[in-house]
Amino acid sequence: MARSKNSDFIDIKSTLNRYLSKWYWFVISAVVCVALGFLFIKVKQPEYAVKANVLISQQKEGMADAMGALSDLFGSDGYVEDEIFMISSHSLYAQVAKELRLNVEHKVHTGFIGYYHAYPEYPVDVVAPQGLADTLRNSVSFKISVSGEGKANIEAKYRRKTVAKAKKVSLPYNIDTPVGQFTVMTTPHYPSGESVTTKITFSGYDAAAESLDLNVHNEIASKRSNVISLSINTTNPDYGKDVLNDIIEKYNLRAVSQKNNQGELTANFLNNRIDLVSKELTQAETNVEQYKKLHNIVDVATESAFQTKKRARLEEELLAAETQLEIISLTTDFLRDPANAFNLFPMTVDNEALQANIQSYNDIILARNELIKTASPQNEYLRQMEDRIKALRANILESTYKQRQSAEIALRDVKREMNSLENSLGGIPEQEREYRNLYRQLSIKSEIYMFLLKRSEENAIILANAAPKGLIIDEAYTLSEPLGLSKKMILLLAFCFGLVIPPIFFASRKLIYNRFESREDVERVTDVPILGEMCIDKSGSRLVVGEDATTSSAELFRLMRTNLLFILNDARDKVVLITSTEPGEGKSFISLNLAASMALLGNKVLLIGMDVRRPQLARYLGINPRYGLTQYLSNQNLSLNDIIVKAPETAGLDVIVAGPVPPNPAELLLSEKVDSMFAELRNIYDYIIVDTAPIGSVSDTFTLNRLADASIYVCRANHTSLSALESVNEIYEQHRLKKLSLVINGTNSGKSYGYHSKQ
Repeated sequence: MARSKNSDFIDIKSTLNRYLSKWYWFVISAVVCVALGFLFIKVKQPEYAVKANVLISQQKEGMADAMGALSDLFGSDGYVEDEIFMISSHSLYAQVAKELRLNVEHKVHTGFIGYYHAYPEYPVDVVAPQGLADTLRNSVSFKISVSGEGKANIEAKYRRKTVAKAKKVSLPYNIDTPVGQFTVMTTPHYPSGESVTTKITFSGYDAAAESLDLNVHNEIASKRSNVISLSINTTNPDYGKDVLNDIIEKYNLRAVSQKNNQGELTANFLNNRIDLVSKELTQAETNVEQYKKLHNIVDVATESAFQTKKRARLEEELLAAETQLEIISLTTDFLRDPANAFNLFPMTVDNEALQANIQSYNDIILARNELIKTASPQNEYLRQMEDRIKALRANILESTYKQRQSAEIALRDVKREMNSLENSLGGIPEQEREYRNLYRQLSIKSEIYMFLLKRSEENAIILANAAPKGLIIDEAYTLSEPLGLSKKMILLLAFCFGLVIPPIFFASRKLIYNRFESREDVERVTDVPILGEMCIDKSGSRLVVGEDATTSSAELFRLMRTNLLFILNDARDKVVLITSTEPGEGKSFISLNLAASMALLGNKVLLIGMDVRRPQLARYLGINPRYGLTQYLSNQNLSLNDIIVKAPETAGLDVIVAGPVPPNPAELLLSEKVDSMFAELRNIYDYIIVDTAPIGSVSDTFTLNRLADASIYVCRANHTSLSALESVNEIYEQHRLKKLSLVINGTNSGKSYGYHSKQ
């Protein structure tokens, strides 16, 4: 069927024609949307992207690289991913908020464009009790309006509830709130003599830090780089620059402070050991001096001829063994001291395995010191790390015990061999041997003292040259173009949106109301022949057909008349039933004017109002006959001449109005008198147009089908539902009405035929 065929595609041409007929809706929509676009551009403050780039140093530089394991005291190489957490930590953001006073947000009203973010200058400020920002959990907001005379209206809200008000007060003014007393005052930037409206929100530093965490974005510039890129989107570029620059500054200060703290701990340890060794060295020098005086030794450097090469080697070995034993003793003392439980180990030993353990111990200590800044003492990972430190310290201490035993054994072996050699050399004076022992102790203390002095100087140099971990590549800068769409693009999108709204509206309305709008819509859902269309008539007249009428409506009725005559192709075809689905679709209007149009051809035409439940013809024609159809059918004394009247203004057209509404309309229309009446009227008139009841309400029209030669179903655009047209399909397919055709009422079809109404 044609219905299914047409449903498979969209008739683009008809759709475009339908939309073009409503061009004014597109113009109105586009103008409104463009106007809203202009308003949006005026009201919305442009938002800018502020960025900064920081290079994270991961390599040891300069002297620190050459100073050995002790340089680990000043920080470990952190991964860039870890540094992102450091630079965006809550504590760092809280410091930034406190320094820049970001917990107090000022928005100043500027008339048409609403409020703007005022920073760093603002006309009015609020001062809170000292320390409140450190503990405040919920923000306090103030709306302050200051007149040109300096009188202020103040409204304070806490937890979205008004907690205090003041009207026409002079500034400064103290206002009490549930969290304390605030002082509202003007600033040096207040415009004297002008009225000002501002909104001020006072929050705690923690809340301000959380806000920064949401607004500031940190990311690695690329996977292979050590650069952290910081950015913030804001309507106030000065605010964004200050925030990013201060974040970088606080990050670097924290890194330098961390290095300096470690260096100071090492310096204190070295200074204490230097003082102790210095006293021991002084005592050793005193012992040598006293021994010389006691034994009158002048030149102890004189060597006997019998000192062999072996003695020199043994003495060197003895000196090295005793030095190593002393260093191990220092190491043991350091590990045993509880005060050094989490301090970095400052010594180096000759044993590679032990030195590797010491290096691992220092790395874990540094990691623990870094973690404790942001983690609580109850942190599980922190406790695990401290357990590892204790276990590693115990392991190192056990290794030093073994190393000490080995050193003592080596020292005993050297001494035993030395004693054996000296016993064999009985010519060496006893005092010389004693002197050598004293001198050896002096050399050991001197070596240790020089070692500690060297490390102390290295530590001092590193402290003096402590550099920030983050090298600033780009200080905070603002991108030249604002974020979002440009003004031209906004207006273009608004214009396009304005063009899209009408089709969406029409399509949505069609889906919701389920009404057809044009002839093409009707043709897509029904196979019933279309007799014609009738445009919307704005003349206000019920009868639009006349001898000299040239309006669109009149021409369409002539076209409709021509098509009807093709249907009534037999001389015996005279009776035409006109119906609709429900009242209000123009059935009586079509009946009246179609009958008048047939009469204009010189035919003798009768228009019968058989919608006896809601008669309209008498009102349409402005007539009030004495008798109507219902009276004729129920009264045997009335004849047809009693109910037939001449239609005003139309020659050749007679009318039978419905008359009073009967109590039994269905039975009345089924009476034999109706059949005899039509039989008589067929002999009198050329055409009989019958205005019947709507088929969607009652079955009167179907009962009259026995008398008809053709039927016209009137549907109205934007009124008749598509489901009603589906029911017409069933009537047509089941032949319940003879020669059924459609008339589409209420369309814009007049223009499509080239006619223009003069009404």
